[in-house]
Amino acid sequence: MSTNATPSQTVGPYLSIGLTWDEGPHVVAADAPGAVWLRGEIRDGRGDVVKDALVETWQSDPSGRFHTPGFRGLGRCATDDDGRYAIRTVKPGVVQDQAPHLDMSVFARGLLHRVVTRVYFADEPAANEADPVLARVPADRRGTLIASKSQDGYRFDITLQGPDETVFFTI
Repeated sequence: MSTNATPSQTVGPYLSIGLTWDEGPHVVAADAPGAVWLRGEIRDGRGDVVKDALVETWQSDPSGRFHTPGFRGLGRCATDDDGRYAIRTVKPGVVQDQAPHLDMSVFARGLLHRVVTRVYFADEPAANEADPVLARVPADRRGTLIASKSQDGYRFDITLQGPDETVFFTI
């Protein structure tokens, strides 16, 4: 009897083969006004890093608009051997009375479908407090959706399962 994973049991680690491109992690150029890095790591339910995951972000521009000429709004980055990802972007603007946020999909081994979350910003407390989507998340779980300020942008770690699991949304 074999205990090896079969294709019906897991997904990956092929995500970075066909889904990434050189400019994927660079939503904006390094010299773009307001350019920041969104960095983090992905961990599984045991707390081990997931080195074969992929994150995809989608966001508005700083004015809260989508499909702006010259602004792609889409970022995609595979995790490295330490489970880390990095997306260079700009902080999004307010969209339909929602706090500045990015939508993020995570693709990883063991997931047959992506999981979707949001990234809010710790330096937007008033906007976060008024956000209608964030308000629907139990207060003790909201912290899993808040990116902390870092030296060159923000940090947002993702936990796929367990007591510290990041809040994921059904779409």
